[in-house]
Amino acid sequence: MKSKKIRLIIVSVIVLAGLVWFFFLRAKEKPVVLTTETISKGAISTSVTATGTIQPVDTVTVGTQVSGTVSALYADFNSTVKKGQLVAQLDKTLIMATVDQAKAGVAQAQSNQSYQAANFNRQKQLFETGSISKQDYDIALNTYQVAKATVNSAQAQLRAAERNLSFTQIYSPIDGVVLGRSVNIGQTLAASFNTPTIFTIAKDITKMQVQAKVDEADIGNVVVGLRASFTVDAFIDDTFNGTVKEIRLQPSISANVVTYSTLIDAPNDDKKLKPGMTANIVIYTKEVKDASLISVQAIKFNPDSALKKQYELVPAPENRHGGKGQGNKKMKQTSDSTSKSETVKVPDSYVWVLQGNKLIQKKIKTGLNDNNHVQVLSGLNDNEVVVTGTESVAAANAAGVKSPFMPQRPGGRKR
Repeated sequence: MKSKKIRLIIVSVIVLAGLVWFFFLRAKEKPVVLTTETISKGAISTSVTATGTIQPVDTVTVGTQVSGTVSALYADFNSTVKKGQLVAQLDKTLIMATVDQAKAGVAQAQSNQSYQAANFNRQKQLFETGSISKQDYDIALNTYQVAKATVNSAQAQLRAAERNLSFTQIYSPIDGVVLGRSVNIGQTLAASFNTPTIFTIAKDITKMQVQAKVDEADIGNVVVGLRASFTVDAFIDDTFNGTVKEIRLQPSISANVVTYSTLIDAPNDDKKLKPGMTANIVIYTKEVKDASLISVQAIKFNPDSALKKQYELVPAPENRHGGKGQGNKKMKQTSDSTSKSETVKVPDSYVWVLQGNKLIQKKIKTGLNDNNHVQVLSGLNDNEVVVTGTESVAAANAAGVKSPFMPQRPGGRKR
């Protein structure tokens, strides 16, 4: 009797615990809320990213053709110079001495020429009267001609010395801005083997260019004339625009990575861009301004088993027997068969459209995809509601989405 009573108590406790778990502790199945959208209109593009360096369009290095000591500088960093403006001067002492020596050589040669001319005239008269031989006459003529040639040589040396003297004054070859100065006053420049650089002058800093390094995997999509935009760290909130001007064929290889230099014109009217800045560049390879767009999540969405309790799922006709995998296989074959063709066929994608309590799968043709949105070319109407995903009721309420399964407040406004 006592054992029966104990068993009854144990059974009662087990039943009571089961009821408590069922009504209070059991995790209740929560209804699922669909996130949806309709087609929107907007711009979409595909692009190539790269990094590069900003530089002036035209730069000129100004040097010296003669050796000497810098005696004066008339320009400095950031100086604005005009074409023909004196920007530097070398010490003239040694070259002036060379000029004076050349002038003395000319005077000596001219004096000798005058003497040899007079001597030749005397020898000519004597030769005509038969007083001297033909040999003596020829010697006098040759000496006179050598004297004339010596004068020409001395004059040429004088011109060279005077030209070298003019090189001690260095003028700007263009209108522009001085970007760099490589020497100081008192520094000796030796021009024996190469031309020492004194200044680097940019022709026009209101017109800059970006030398972008485009990866070999992306260079096939880049052509001259494409629109580009870029940012620099100094003005992180500003976006600068430009146009692809040139694609250089010479590759650059660094750490087994092949890149191609691509020049992008960049107007710089406000002079914010400075030479040497690092630019983060986006080159737009394809652009459509007024495209029909849906989120990328829409073509990735696949309803799970939980939605079958709430909605009737209607697959696309081609997927009703073999599943969606057949559609993917067909799309891959189409892509492979046209990979060698110039015109690539647009692949098929699938979306699920909400109509009442039905989820209907539709095949659409897509265009550009920027990883956020995809362009819809056909297969979907503007007013159709496309499913992009699911979320729980709690998450939907937190986001301000009202669940169709929650009771409506009397007199409440319908959304």
